[in-house]
Amino acid sequence: MAYLLAAILLLACASCINAQRTLVLLESAVVRESHSNFFSMLSDAGFTLKFAMADSPSLSLQRYGERIFDHLIVFAPSVEKFGGSLSTETLVEFLDNGGNVLIAGSSDIGEALQDFASEVGFEFDDTGNRVNDHISNADDDHTLITSKNLIDVDVMTGGKQAKPILFRGIGMIADDENELTVPVLRASSTAYTGDADGVASGDSLALGRAVILVGAMQARNNARVVLAGSIDMFSNALLSHSDGSNNAFVKAIALWCFQERGQLRSGTALHHLVGENSGLHEYTIKQDVEYLLPIEEKMNGKWVPFTGKDVQLEFVRIDPFVRTTLKNVNGIQQTQFKLPDVYGVFQFRVDYVRPGYSEIHNVQQVSVRPLRHTEYDRFIPTAYPYYTSAFSMMAGLFLFSIVFLHHRA
Repeated sequence: MAYLLAAILLLACASCINAQRTLVLLESAVVRESHSNFFSMLSDAGFTLKFAMADSPSLSLQRYGERIFDHLIVFAPSVEKFGGSLSTETLVEFLDNGGNVLIAGSSDIGEALQDFASEVGFEFDDTGNRVNDHISNADDDHTLITSKNLIDVDVMTGGKQAKPILFRGIGMIADDENELTVPVLRASSTAYTGDADGVASGDSLALGRAVILVGAMQARNNARVVLAGSIDMFSNALLSHSDGSNNAFVKAIALWCFQERGQLRSGTALHHLVGENSGLHEYTIKQDVEYLLPIEEKMNGKWVPFTGKDVQLEFVRIDPFVRTTLKNVNGIQQTQFKLPDVYGVFQFRVDYVRPGYSEIHNVQQVSVRPLRHTEYDRFIPTAYPYYTSAFSMMAGLFLFSIVFLHHRA
């Protein structure tokens, strides 16, 4: 019995460790009820949610230098200052430590979210403004706009939706110099930013498709951020709206943000001579080598072989001497090629960077040496004419000597 209880406790502890700890910051307790369907979806997906007020004095994302949460959701658009130890700086530090952040704003967006957005390459519109559209809207409400302008990355958006995405909130733009930002959902060409009455000012943030409704950023450590200008798009009312596809979209983008979609990992890279199994740290020029790299993708909580067919390998000294696309065989990316006729220190290098997927960087360093003096060909085919000339001269001298010695006048 004691062993059975110990096993049960061990399984319970293991499930607690594997559960993805998520802190949800709310503006008021009403949001927990009005967005209950979204939170239930996350709970069903295996996330452990802890709810707190955004201005609570006890807020903290780490303890003793370690993260106590894996993900952060901020559904408090108008917060001017976070409570406890939270600030823009601590949120950026949370990202640097591998945490993921999902933020939803509104036309009443506060300074705290605006400051954080600027840190990750986005700029929200001014407080009080919102996105209006008198053509593409729902329920004859010019502030409840519709859009199908999704980025063509199914792993982030869940694929093409039959119905448009419903949005009510504030727009934003991306920093053109930040190559990590990704506009996930853009407004339609008839949209513009203005006040609640639909009046556009002369210095509008953006017009038409330049208005970003949902943006994302994947840091170089593969931590992810999703910024949505509308907290209403996650609400029960819009998730169940008959004219929209919000339910499928917000589920896909949330799971992507929390590393449940588009996450890749690579195994140990192997390289060896063709026909052999043991790897080497030193090769000889012009040898035939084989390279293999297993890559897996996380789908539905399980790691499965990656099906991508666009992974490339470079064999690099300073510049690439060989660049080839790897062949995918049940998730094992592999290829064979001949080493260049150049010796030195080389690297087998795979840099896989694709929108929506975590980055794969794999580097293996080897030496390539020239031929030893005993490894050169004994006879070179291109020198056969010279060999023939030398032996013909020897034969001619031999015949001349016989004739000279035995000829009598």
